[in-house]
Amino acid sequence: MVEPQARIRPYHPDDEKLVKFTIGKAAMEGLAVANRRAAMHPLTVSIWIALSCIMVELLGWWPKPEFGQLGFLSPLPAFGCWGVPILFAIDWINRPYFEELVTDVLHRPDLADIEKYYTRSRSSGFFILEHDNNFIGFIAVDASKDSQSVHSLIKKGEEGKVVQPNLKDLLSDGTSSMATIRHFYVEEPYRKAGAQDDLLRFALRHSFTSTDDVRSIQTTTSPLLGYVQRSVRDFGFRVERTDGEIGVYRWTLETVNLDKVRWDEKEKKGLS
Repeated sequence: MVEPQARIRPYHPDDEKLVKFTIGKAAMEGLAVANRRAAMHPLTVSIWIALSCIMVELLGWWPKPEFGQLGFLSPLPAFGCWGVPILFAIDWINRPYFEELVTDVLHRPDLADIEKYYTRSRSSGFFILEHDNNFIGFIAVDASKDSQSVHSLIKKGEEGKVVQPNLKDLLSDGTSSMATIRHFYVEEPYRKAGAQDDLLRFALRHSFTSTDDVRSIQTTTSPLLGYVQRSVRDFGFRVERTDGEIGVYRWTLETVNLDKVRWDEKEKKGLS
């Protein structure tokens, strides 16, 4: 019996629907993590308990001996009453950033024609990881002259109208000295096995070795996607700058960078 094989292959046009859906899902995954972490944060739990106890005190819902063991259930409605609005408030604060992120990412030039965009430079590439023909994840490295661009195909004009710039005006040929990892995602069941490391290693080697033009690679990470942040750090990426804070507890967005010299050193030592 032949064992299932894993492979990393280039993007095909048939992958478009799956890729775009997964990119949107990956962006919204941060919202689920942010809500869960905020709900379990010690400060949130403290506020929830404090407000619930105040309500119990004001309404006289503390357990009374004459009601026996069932009397200990009397404070529970207060905890439930405050739990729901607190969870709603957390999601209400966290959600706008991630919804805006999804809209922005899905309307960037690279997703208008994925195959064309990522073949303009030999050091660029959109790669998909499969196991036994089952989708596991993908990584997209942009080494074109537009690698630093954050243009969107949908912008608001002066009168608030939506305008669509010409795609040709946003794209240029050639290879940049700075490549950018625009998309990086692995399905959750495969993260513990380190599938993200295999994808990242493949993409880095492709970008650094296909041409001599690429001198460094950068990407944006946050603690909300811990498996991505851990992977890039293990490969030697270093924090270049902070790009702001997100969510109710102000998690930091970081731009991290790996230069070719450091990559070559890790390759020689066999640490990659």
